[in-house]
Amino acid sequence: MALVQLPPIPTLETRRLILRPLEERDASAIQQLFPQWQIVRWLTASVPWPYPSDGATRNMGETLEQLRRGEKYFWAITLKGSDELRGRIDLWPFDGQTRDMRGFWLDPKLQGLGLMTEAANAVTAYAFEELKWPFLYLTNAAANRASARVKEKQGAVEIAREPFSYVSGDGSRQIWLLTHEAWLTRKAADE
Repeated sequence: MALVQLPPIPTLETRRLILRPLEERDASAIQQLFPQWQIVRWLTASVPWPYPSDGATRNMGETLEQLRRGEKYFWAITLKGSDELRGRIDLWPFDGQTRDMRGFWLDPKLQGLGLMTEAANAVTAYAFEELKWPFLYLTNAAANRASARVKEKQGAVEIAREPFSYVSGDGSRQIWLLTHEAWLTRKAADE
């Protein structure tokens, strides 16, 4: 349960992307894109694999209920000029225990173009500038160098590693801390 109820989810815009609230109609696009090894291998072992044919529909019910209750944000990542979901990015408040507050995945055909960094920057700006959160805890599989790179570019600092089970098997995960101050410093350096 969220410690505070989040305000209504906004639509966020970047140079190349529209991040719009996830909707029930996105389930079919998720079912088509999500069950790819490049996407799921570094996700928590609780993600069913092989992914069931109704996996996106079942997950969508839980997701939309959390969104309605104001517990978490879920955005569909879309390219400008198309409303088709091409990935997803999520954000949730610190619960006082779990050091993880954001997650994402992207269509492998779009990886390596800087789009996930662009989406993460928009969501991070919202967390710090609109919600006024002082920090974000972020995680990724230690072997997932691309995800780690997004965090490094934002100014996050690795603070721990711990064992973790992924769809691809047991490994370790990096835990990062991104403070509002570090974000502002990195943002100013990039401008």
